[in-house]
Amino acid sequence: MAALDLLPSTWHLPPMFLQFFTALRDAQVPVTLREYLTLMEALDKDLADKSVDDFYFLSRACLVKDERNLDKFDRVFGSVFKGLENLLDAMEKAEIPEEWLKKLAEKYLTDEEKAQLEAMGWDKLMETLKKRLEEQKGRHQGGSKWIGTAGTSPFGAYGYNPEGIRIGQKESRHRRAVKVWDKREFKDLDGDVELGTRNIKIALRRLRKFARTGAPEELDLENTIRDTAKQGYLDIKLRPERRNAVKVLLFFDIGGSMDWHIKQVEELFAACKTEFKHMEHFYFHNCLYEGVWKQNSRRFTDKTALWQVLHTYPHDYKVVIVGDASMSPYEITQPGGSVEHMNEEPGYVWLERVTRTYPHAVWINPVPENQWNYTQSIKMIQRLMTNRMYPLTLEGLDGAMKELVR
Repeated sequence: MAALDLLPSTWHLPPMFLQFFTALRDAQVPVTLREYLTLMEALDKDLADKSVDDFYFLSRACLVKDERNLDKFDRVFGSVFKGLENLLDAMEKAEIPEEWLKKLAEKYLTDEEKAQLEAMGWDKLMETLKKRLEEQKGRHQGGSKWIGTAGTSPFGAYGYNPEGIRIGQKESRHRRAVKVWDKREFKDLDGDVELGTRNIKIALRRLRKFARTGAPEELDLENTIRDTAKQGYLDIKLRPERRNAVKVLLFFDIGGSMDWHIKQVEELFAACKTEFKHMEHFYFHNCLYEGVWKQNSRRFTDKTALWQVLHTYPHDYKVVIVGDASMSPYEITQPGGSVEHMNEEPGYVWLERVTRTYPHAVWINPVPENQWNYTQSIKMIQRLMTNRMYPLTLEGLDGAMKELVR
């Protein structure tokens, strides 16, 4: 078969795609012609499904074979495909997806316009929402007062306000909402995810304390030889299996801004399941409150009281809380401040109860450490944890494990 026969019918696409391939090679991303042709064939079969995000993930899956090259790939992708219009021209798309048309209604403001908008504060925000619900009779768009869309009102969707309540919007855009009115579904972490590296496991192995407990089922070769020689006949000796006796209690923040960190957290979860035989895990959202849960699909119907957790698992458990700590400060300081439910006690009260019950506790944060100072809630959680917050890096995990064995 001639080499040209391998080319899909997308060979006539603009040279931007060839530029993309050569730019990756120039950036020392080891892509091959076969991988490039695979991407062209996938585009020919419309696997990108008219979505910029899908095209990004499709091209990354076809062209990147080592996660160490992901950052280089992102930089090249961003420089080659500048703007949605250029990408649409390159892909020769005649149709505009409905979801893009909906986005035209979203409100975009300049930095100067955003600075002119003032936050109401928690008490006034909740009082005003109650008043609007009583007064409003119809749909509104583009305003600054009513519950609506594409405006600067603190209530609604697809607009902008420095502090507001998100109503009727599928996902976060500016991460400014202090409360979300809509019920959201979260996905459980996959504890069987295939790890690309053993380094996380190696870092976790600092947290080991071996002991022989349980039924004697393992052959004790040394004592068997000694007693056989002493008795003059075969005298088999057994002993309990040597296990890691450390007990770990894991709390995972799930959903919202944590969706950006799912891959990292799943790798950590899978490594913990392998390394720790005595491990329990629970989910929470943003901050610990009175209830946690085991399955995200049942988080509204089958919660476990945090008081019950504190009284079930002894204080010798090592506690690891995993979350980006990125939330409205009200979620930490205010009763009713939770983004999803009306909590009777603020989040900091429950976090203090956990750290008092379990002296050995750390917080693992997937947000890069050099960005922590830019988020008020991260600094607040860091203080509540008495600086026992560590980044989700190999060095950070190593430091966290050292803290837990002190």
